[in-house]
Amino acid sequence: MSAPEETVLRAEREGTTLVITIDRPKARNSVNLAVAEGIAAALEELDGDDDLVTGILTGAGGFFSAGMDLKAFLRGERPHVGDRGFAGITQRPPSKPIIAAVEGPALAGGCELVLSCDLVVASEEASFGIPEVKRGLAAAAGGLMRLPTRIPRTVAMELALTGDPMSAADAHRWGLVNHLTAPGGALDGARELAGRIGANGPLAVRASKQVIVSSPDWSSDEAWRRQGEILGPVLSSDDAREGAAAFAEKRAPVWKGR
Repeated sequence: MSAPEETVLRAEREGTTLVITIDRPKARNSVNLAVAEGIAAALEELDGDDDLVTGILTGAGGFFSAGMDLKAFLRGERPHVGDRGFAGITQRPPSKPIIAAVEGPALAGGCELVLSCDLVVASEEASFGIPEVKRGLAAAAGGLMRLPTRIPRTVAMELALTGDPMSAADAHRWGLVNHLTAPGGALDGARELAGRIGANGPLAVRASKQVIVSSPDWSSDEAWRRQGEILGPVLSSDDAREGAAAFAEKRAPVWKGR
Protein backbone atom coordinates (compact mmCIF):
# COMPACT_ATOMS: atom_id res chain seq x y z
CA MET A 1 0.00 0.00 0.00
CA SER A 2 1.37 3.39 -0.97
CA ALA A 3 1.79 6.06 1.67
CA PRO A 4 -0.91 8.74 1.76
CA GLU A 5 -0.04 11.98 0.01
CA GLU A 6 1.15 14.78 2.23
CA THR A 7 -1.34 17.59 2.78
CA VAL A 8 0.54 20.73 1.82
CA LEU A 9 -2.33 23.20 1.45
CA ARG A 10 -5.80 23.68 2.92
CA ALA A 11 -8.62 25.74 1.39
CA GLU A 12 -11.52 26.23 3.80
CA ARG A 13 -14.72 28.22 3.34
CA GLU A 14 -15.75 30.57 6.12
CA GLY A 15 -18.93 32.31 5.03
CA THR A 16 -18.05 34.51 2.05
CA THR A 17 -14.29 34.03 2.59
CA LEU A 18 -11.97 31.29 1.35
CA VAL A 19 -9.05 30.77 3.76
CA ILE A 20 -6.02 29.32 1.94
CA THR A 21 -3.32 27.92 4.26
CA ILE A 22 0.11 26.73 3.16
CA ASP A 23 0.58 23.74 5.46
CA ARG A 24 4.27 22.76 5.35
CA PRO A 25 5.51 24.17 8.68
CA LYS A 26 8.44 21.72 8.86
CA ALA A 27 9.63 23.16 5.54
CA ARG A 28 8.89 26.73 6.65
CA ASN A 29 5.90 26.69 4.29
CA SER A 30 8.22 26.80 1.31
CA VAL A 31 6.54 26.54 -2.10
CA ASN A 32 6.90 23.36 -4.11
CA LEU A 33 4.84 22.39 -7.14
CA ALA A 34 2.09 20.82 -5.03
CA VAL A 35 1.67 24.06 -3.06
CA ALA A 36 1.63 26.13 -6.26
CA GLU A 37 -0.99 23.89 -7.83
CA GLY A 38 -3.06 24.01 -4.64
CA ILE A 39 -3.00 27.81 -4.51
CA ALA A 40 -3.91 28.05 -8.19
CA ALA A 41 -6.84 25.67 -7.73
CA ALA A 42 -8.04 27.61 -4.67
CA LEU A 43 -7.92 30.88 -6.61
CA GLU A 44 -9.93 29.35 -9.43
CA GLU A 45 -12.51 28.39 -6.80
CA LEU A 46 -12.45 31.88 -5.32
CA ASP A 47 -12.88 33.61 -8.68
CA GLY A 48 -15.47 31.18 -9.97
CA ASP A 49 -17.88 31.00 -7.03
CA ASP A 50 -20.37 33.85 -6.69
CA ASP A 51 -20.87 33.02 -3.01
CA LEU A 52 -17.24 33.90 -2.24
CA VAL A 53 -16.27 37.58 -1.91
CA THR A 54 -12.75 37.52 -0.44
CA GLY A 55 -9.79 35.23 0.07
CA ILE A 56 -7.16 35.00 2.81
CA LEU A 57 -3.69 33.56 2.21
CA THR A 58 -1.71 32.45 5.27
CA GLY A 59 0.83 29.91 6.51
CA ALA A 60 0.60 27.25 9.20
CA GLY A 61 2.78 26.94 12.29
CA GLY A 62 3.59 30.61 12.89
CA PHE A 63 5.60 31.03 9.67
CA PHE A 64 4.18 32.63 6.53
CA SER A 65 6.57 31.31 3.85
CA ALA A 66 10.27 31.10 3.09
CA GLY A 67 9.56 31.21 -0.63
CA MET A 68 10.56 28.59 -3.18
CA ASP A 69 11.46 25.11 -1.93
CA LEU A 70 15.11 24.99 -3.00
CA LYS A 71 15.41 21.24 -2.39
CA ALA A 72 12.52 20.64 -4.79
CA PHE A 73 14.08 23.11 -7.22
CA LEU A 74 17.31 21.10 -7.22
CA ARG A 75 15.25 18.00 -8.02
CA GLY A 76 13.96 19.77 -11.12
CA GLU A 77 10.63 21.08 -9.83
CA ARG A 78 9.43 24.49 -11.01
CA PRO A 79 6.57 25.72 -8.82
CA HIS A 80 4.82 27.66 -11.59
CA VAL A 81 1.25 27.09 -12.75
CA GLY A 82 0.17 28.28 -16.19
CA ASP A 83 -0.45 32.00 -16.51
CA ARG A 84 -0.75 32.36 -12.73
CA GLY A 85 3.02 31.97 -12.45
CA PHE A 86 5.12 31.26 -9.37
CA ALA A 87 3.12 29.74 -6.50
CA GLY A 88 -0.01 29.87 -8.63
CA ILE A 89 -0.60 33.56 -7.86
CA THR A 90 2.24 36.01 -8.59
CA GLN A 91 1.60 36.62 -12.30
CA ARG A 92 -2.20 36.49 -12.17
CA PRO A 93 -3.66 37.14 -8.74
CA PRO A 94 -7.39 36.55 -8.21
CA SER A 95 -9.94 39.03 -9.52
CA LYS A 96 -11.50 39.16 -6.05
CA PRO A 97 -9.75 40.79 -3.07
CA ILE A 98 -7.26 38.61 -1.21
CA ILE A 99 -5.70 39.37 2.16
CA ALA A 100 -2.32 38.09 3.37
CA ALA A 101 -2.38 37.06 7.05
CA VAL A 102 1.28 37.05 8.06
CA GLU A 103 2.79 35.42 11.14
CA GLY A 104 6.57 35.20 11.32
CA PRO A 105 8.85 35.63 8.31
CA ALA A 106 7.64 36.25 4.75
CA LEU A 107 10.89 36.08 2.84
CA ALA A 108 11.99 35.83 -0.80
CA GLY A 109 9.14 34.19 -2.71
CA GLY A 110 7.13 34.34 0.51
CA CYS A 111 7.33 38.12 0.43
CA GLU A 112 6.34 38.00 -3.24
CA LEU A 113 3.24 36.04 -2.23
CA VAL A 114 2.39 38.87 0.17
CA LEU A 115 2.93 41.44 -2.58
CA SER A 116 0.51 39.51 -4.81
CA CYS A 117 -2.22 40.09 -2.23
CA ASP A 118 -4.30 43.27 -2.05
CA LEU A 119 -4.26 43.81 1.71
CA VAL A 120 -1.96 42.67 4.51
CA VAL A 121 -2.64 41.93 8.17
CA ALA A 122 0.51 41.05 10.08
CA SER A 123 1.60 40.04 13.54
CA GLU A 124 3.94 42.43 15.31
CA GLU A 125 6.53 39.63 15.10
CA ALA A 126 6.26 39.27 11.30
CA SER A 127 9.08 40.27 8.97
CA PHE A 128 9.38 40.83 5.24
CA GLY A 129 12.26 40.72 2.81
CA ILE A 130 13.60 39.86 -0.62
CA PRO A 131 17.06 38.49 0.29
CA GLU A 132 17.77 36.89 -3.09
CA VAL A 133 20.82 39.09 -3.76
CA LYS A 134 22.54 37.46 -0.78
CA ARG A 135 22.54 34.24 -2.84
CA GLY A 136 23.47 35.88 -6.13
CA LEU A 137 19.83 35.77 -7.27
CA ALA A 138 17.09 38.37 -7.80
CA ALA A 139 13.43 38.58 -6.79
CA ALA A 140 11.97 37.53 -10.14
CA ALA A 141 8.42 36.63 -9.02
CA GLY A 142 7.21 40.22 -8.92
CA GLY A 143 9.06 41.54 -5.89
CA LEU A 144 11.21 44.04 -7.78
CA MET A 145 8.20 45.35 -9.69
CA ARG A 146 5.56 45.37 -6.96
CA LEU A 147 7.53 46.48 -3.91
CA PRO A 148 8.20 50.03 -5.22
CA THR A 149 4.45 50.46 -5.80
CA ARG A 150 3.65 49.53 -2.20
CA ILE A 151 6.36 51.40 -0.27
CA PRO A 152 8.60 54.39 -1.13
CA ARG A 153 10.95 53.65 -4.02
CA THR A 154 14.10 54.39 -2.05
CA VAL A 155 13.04 52.03 0.74
CA ALA A 156 12.25 49.32 -1.79
CA MET A 157 15.63 49.89 -3.44
CA GLU A 158 17.46 49.42 -0.15
CA LEU A 159 15.59 46.20 0.61
CA ALA A 160 16.28 44.83 -2.89
CA LEU A 161 19.97 45.74 -2.97
CA THR A 162 20.91 44.77 0.60
CA GLY A 163 18.61 41.80 0.97
CA ASP A 164 17.98 42.86 4.56
CA PRO A 165 14.59 42.14 6.16
CA MET A 166 12.02 44.73 7.24
CA SER A 167 10.15 44.50 10.51
CA ALA A 168 6.37 44.43 10.70
CA ALA A 169 6.42 47.85 12.39
CA ASP A 170 8.40 49.37 9.51
CA ALA A 171 6.21 47.59 6.95
CA HIS A 172 3.18 49.14 8.63
CA ARG A 173 4.81 52.56 8.81
CA TRP A 174 5.63 52.49 5.08
CA GLY A 175 2.16 51.26 4.10
CA LEU A 176 2.82 47.65 3.10
CA VAL A 177 0.86 46.36 6.08
CA ASN A 178 -2.71 47.56 6.66
CA HIS A 179 -3.13 46.33 10.22
CA LEU A 180 -0.81 45.03 12.94
CA THR A 181 -1.97 42.47 15.49
CA ALA A 182 -0.58 40.84 18.59
CA PRO A 183 1.45 37.68 17.93
CA GLY A 184 -0.86 34.90 16.84
CA GLY A 185 -3.61 37.30 15.83
CA ALA A 186 -2.95 37.87 12.12
CA LEU A 187 -5.49 35.35 10.83
CA ASP A 188 -8.26 36.61 13.10
CA GLY A 189 -7.40 40.17 12.05
CA ALA A 190 -7.63 39.14 8.40
CA ARG A 191 -10.97 37.44 9.08
CA GLU A 192 -12.30 40.66 10.62
CA LEU A 193 -11.15 42.69 7.61
CA ALA A 194 -12.61 40.13 5.21
CA GLY A 195 -15.90 40.33 7.08
CA ARG A 196 -16.06 44.09 6.63
CA ILE A 197 -15.43 43.66 2.90
CA GLY A 198 -17.88 40.77 2.62
CA ALA A 199 -20.70 42.87 4.05
CA ASN A 200 -20.63 45.00 0.90
CA GLY A 201 -22.05 44.45 -2.56
CA PRO A 202 -19.97 41.69 -4.21
CA LEU A 203 -20.20 43.19 -7.72
CA ALA A 204 -19.07 46.56 -6.39
CA VAL A 205 -16.19 45.03 -4.43
CA ARG A 206 -14.86 43.10 -7.43
CA ALA A 207 -15.21 46.05 -9.82
CA SER A 208 -13.59 48.45 -7.35
CA LYS A 209 -10.54 46.20 -7.13
CA GLN A 210 -10.41 45.95 -10.92
CA VAL A 211 -10.33 49.74 -11.35
CA ILE A 212 -7.64 50.24 -8.70
CA VAL A 213 -5.46 47.48 -10.15
CA SER A 214 -5.93 48.40 -13.81
CA SER A 215 -6.07 52.19 -13.80
CA PRO A 216 -2.30 52.88 -13.47
CA ASP A 217 -1.93 51.52 -17.01
CA TRP A 218 -4.65 53.78 -18.46
CA SER A 219 -3.87 56.98 -20.30
CA SER A 220 -5.67 60.15 -19.22
CA ASP A 221 -7.64 60.06 -22.48
CA GLU A 222 -9.05 56.60 -21.84
CA ALA A 223 -9.35 56.54 -18.05
CA TRP A 224 -12.95 57.68 -17.68
CA ARG A 225 -14.12 55.46 -20.54
CA ARG A 226 -12.38 52.41 -19.14
CA GLN A 227 -13.72 53.08 -15.66
CA GLY A 228 -17.22 53.45 -17.08
CA GLU A 229 -16.96 50.11 -18.84
CA ILE A 230 -16.17 48.41 -15.53
CA LEU A 231 -18.49 50.33 -13.21
CA GLY A 232 -21.44 50.78 -15.57
CA PRO A 233 -22.82 47.25 -15.02
CA VAL A 234 -22.43 47.70 -11.26
CA LEU A 235 -24.35 50.97 -11.16
CA SER A 236 -27.23 49.47 -13.16
CA SER A 237 -27.33 46.18 -11.24
CA ASP A 238 -30.05 44.74 -9.01
CA ASP A 239 -27.57 45.04 -6.12
CA ALA A 240 -27.26 48.79 -6.67
CA ARG A 241 -31.03 49.16 -6.42
CA GLU A 242 -31.08 46.91 -3.37
CA GLY A 243 -28.38 49.00 -1.69
CA ALA A 244 -30.33 52.20 -2.24
CA ALA A 245 -33.58 50.61 -1.04
CA ALA A 246 -31.94 49.17 2.06
CA PHE A 247 -30.47 52.58 2.92
CA ALA A 248 -33.86 54.27 2.52
CA GLU A 249 -35.61 51.58 4.54
CA LYS A 250 -32.93 51.53 7.26
CA ARG A 251 -32.23 47.80 6.95
CA ALA A 252 -29.32 45.59 6.00
CA PRO A 253 -29.08 44.91 2.25
CA VAL A 254 -29.58 41.44 0.83
CA TRP A 255 -27.11 41.05 -2.01
CA LYS A 256 -27.78 38.77 -4.95
CA GLY A 257 -24.58 39.39 -6.94
CA ARG A 258 -26.44 40.60 -10.02
